[in-house]
Amino acid sequence: MNVIYALILFPLVVSIITFFVRNDGIRNAVVKAGSFIVLILTLIVSIRYFNSGISFTPANEEAIDILIMAVETLVAAYIIIAGLKNKKYIVSVFAAIQTPLILWFELTRKQGIEIETGIIFDKLTAIMVLIIGIIGSLICLYAVGYMKWYHTHHKEYTERKHFFLAILFLFLSAMFGLVLSNNLTWLYFCWELTTLCSYLLIGYTKTEEAKNNSFRALAINLGGGLAFAAAIVFIGINFKTLELSALIAMQPEAMVMIPVFLLSVAALTKSAGLPFSSWLLGAMVAPTPSSALLHSATMVKAGVYLIIRLAPLLGLTSVGIIVTTMGCITFLICSLIAISQSDAKKILAYSTIANLGLIVICASVGTQESIWAAILLVIFHAVSKSLLFLSVGSIEHQLGSRNVEDMDILLHVSRKLSLYMIIGIAGMFLAPFGMLISKWVAMKAFIDSNHIFTVIVIAYGSAATLFYWTKWMGKLVSNANAKKVNKHTFFAEEEIPIFIQAVLVVVSCFTFPLISKFALIPYLTNLYGTNAVIPIGTSDVKIMIIMLAMLLIIPISFIPIYKQDKRRIVPIYMAGENTGDNESFYGGNGEKRKVELRNWYLESYFGTQKLSFWCNIISICVLCAGVVLLIGGFAK
Repeated sequence: MNVIYALILFPLVVSIITFFVRNDGIRNAVVKAGSFIVLILTLIVSIRYFNSGISFTPANEEAIDILIMAVETLVAAYIIIAGLKNKKYIVSVFAAIQTPLILWFELTRKQGIEIETGIIFDKLTAIMVLIIGIIGSLICLYAVGYMKWYHTHHKEYTERKHFFLAILFLFLSAMFGLVLSNNLTWLYFCWELTTLCSYLLIGYTKTEEAKNNSFRALAINLGGGLAFAAAIVFIGINFKTLELSALIAMQPEAMVMIPVFLLSVAALTKSAGLPFSSWLLGAMVAPTPSSALLHSATMVKAGVYLIIRLAPLLGLTSVGIIVTTMGCITFLICSLIAISQSDAKKILAYSTIANLGLIVICASVGTQESIWAAILLVIFHAVSKSLLFLSVGSIEHQLGSRNVEDMDILLHVSRKLSLYMIIGIAGMFLAPFGMLISKWVAMKAFIDSNHIFTVIVIAYGSAATLFYWTKWMGKLVSNANAKKVNKHTFFAEEEIPIFIQAVLVVVSCFTFPLISKFALIPYLTNLYGTNAVIPIGTSDVKIMIIMLAMLLIIPISFIPIYKQDKRRIVPIYMAGENTGDNESFYGGNGEKRKVELRNWYLESYFGTQKLSFWCNIISICVLCAGVVLLIGGFAK
């Protein structure tokens, strides 16, 4: 148990130290050591409790409750004052409602409710802890090198690295507490801490755009937090329990589905599903490490984690159908909008929202196969997307741009970064990498459970996914503007985390059968009380491993490995005579023309303005329909 306390509290200690240390050298050493120790603690906890698990309630539960109430009060006061000061009154209103509501419940109606199990570490917790600990610590390490360049390129922003790095570690502490908490009031506290952290990170630069986007994120997530608080009060008053495991074990009756719906709304806001997605898109103004942390290991994963926990109560219930529909709209529309984007961070943002929608679909369908796919999607998405965000951050510093159209010279600037980007993109959509495996299983699960509409949505959404990832990868390998450039080396603190995550993307494809056998199958068997089986046959697994091996072996044939290699490096063919600079050619009339290779973005069909408004309206209507269905079921 002590090591679990250490896992939660140690990042908090590092956060406090980092905040108060203003010397760059000492602070960087603290962050590096802290990242390494968080990684070690993650592995120790996971190895120690992976097989047997552990569940307990701390002996000093009442003291923890008092401390949490005190911090909640301070956070609410801070948010209310910030909202009033910046004339963002909706933020102040939300904070002024939900915190007093929770405090009233804690001090009055909670009395007499026994919490038998406050903390649970099971197979799903282990997976989440590993994602948060490994990916999160690598992002913190990366931030040390990244922030050196960030303020070199952005002298107009006030340098507050101590603050930025401190919030990253606070984020990790909150997320560890969130996934380990079975006590809903503790889970809610950590949930709201992640909301505060995202607000602080998004507003780091203090520009008007950053300020507006940070308050948008705060408003949307506080709205979800209000739904979470209402669910806690409803569960506590009507069922005399505050344990998430006890709620999941209940039958999906009308009274039970009301708090489940409220928790699902909170989860959808946190995971940026439509119509709540605008906060995540606005988060792109923050420095890249915060984007990577928000999109891969922490903030958005908290939402889908809660949906996965609630999966046994969803399925074919009215709430399950509503959540599945919301996921379908999110996955399809955001996949289409991503086609129209050329800004790398925007592509990653829309791709993230789309894939979170797919995870929501899988979890809310509620079968063993679909939850198997959902958890694998969480793993593979976290690893691949973090790699892509970190790579884009370094590319932006080296090219001075993050536009996909400018990345055709990346091979000549940094071959390593090109390779890392290609591995990350391959991990998102190519066979036999993990995301495609998970989609394959998801399709099978939906067909088996007669969810034909979701099959159609995944088919079209995946086709859009193929389109935008292929365009990006094509730019990386096109070599259209080959020329001599000044190579801009990046710091070891940047390269090491990127390299490790590239390795993790490849390794995860080889090891997913082991993940399934030792983590997913036992978890699903315990959850449903029936023996779960791996949804993919042994022959399919062998084929995938052979395909992956071929991807690794085939490129070796292009490497000159002997002295008498006769191959010549020739100018690039440009549908015309190359002028010799690999940038221009002689046209039909002998004139010199610069070569241009550009992608097709279909903005008139799939632009944000074209799709987002009506899709948000449809999503809101679906949510309203869910409320009507719940009221109708409750009235009966």
